[in-house]
Amino acid sequence: MRVGTGRVMRRVTRIAAGLATSAMLVALASLGAGEALSTPAARTIGAAPADLQAETVSIPDGRGATVAGWFIPGRPGRGAVLLLHGVRADRRAMIERARLLSRDGHAVLLIDLPAHGESSGERITFGLREGAGVRTALAELRRRLPGEAIGVIGVSLGAASLVLAHAEPAPDAVVLESMYPTIEEAVVDRLTRRLGPVGSALAPLLLWQLPLRTGISPDQLRPVDAIASLKAPVLVASGTRDQHTTLAESRRIFDAAREPKQFWAVDGAAHVDLFNAGPEAYRKIVIAFLDRYLVR
Repeated sequence: MRVGTGRVMRRVTRIAAGLATSAMLVALASLGAGEALSTPAARTIGAAPADLQAETVSIPDGRGATVAGWFIPGRPGRGAVLLLHGVRADRRAMIERARLLSRDGHAVLLIDLPAHGESSGERITFGLREGAGVRTALAELRRRLPGEAIGVIGVSLGAASLVLAHAEPAPDAVVLESMYPTIEEAVVDRLTRRLGPVGSALAPLLLWQLPLRTGISPDQLRPVDAIASLKAPVLVASGTRDQHTTLAESRRIFDAAREPKQFWAVDGAAHVDLFNAGPEAYRKIVIAFLDRYLVR
């Protein structure tokens, strides 16, 4: 009996040690992921493609930070559009949209969000402090183009940055593509997609790090709540197969927005570039929406 009991105890000890090691590895992996997600995505961008005929700009915000980008002039009366990329990308991700808008006569400003590309910033904050860069860019467009209507196209992080910016005055039209509703749902969706059901159990480990790394709380990252204060016509777009921000989550965002508003479910698209998923449909729906509010 004593021999059997000893074997059982040794086995229990090995299992406990294995579980402790696994828990430690999970914790370390979570810490590593938190650091990777919030570390700036700084990189050199350089000049714009020659066909854009764009001016390289560095816009000071008056507080020591700068927003880098490219500005493309347009035709008078056609308005201007600010383009905001997704997380860990930069202004180059919006080049095809810029070409489309420029051909339509709109002036275009493509920027690197704070802590991305050539813009300054110490941490990626998932839309909150990026909103300051959005406000700086909108003010620059109004300075350059007084009297012109201004629209915004934001993709994922770019969309959240616009909504959380609470810009005043508000833009004249806004397109929000694949925007997360709350940071909690964004983390759970992404972890579940990669790890299955266990992902939702690991989400608190990432969310717990948010205030430590960025100085902000999850309660400050709820675009679904902030969108109610957005005083602009809005087009909410989402892929029907998006698992990072589900179609149901996008419809909640749409329901929370003010009128006038429009919803576009991009058939078959996942969490991808919705322009590349269907350029012709994008032109017909998004450009038509912007023209309705920007062209004077």
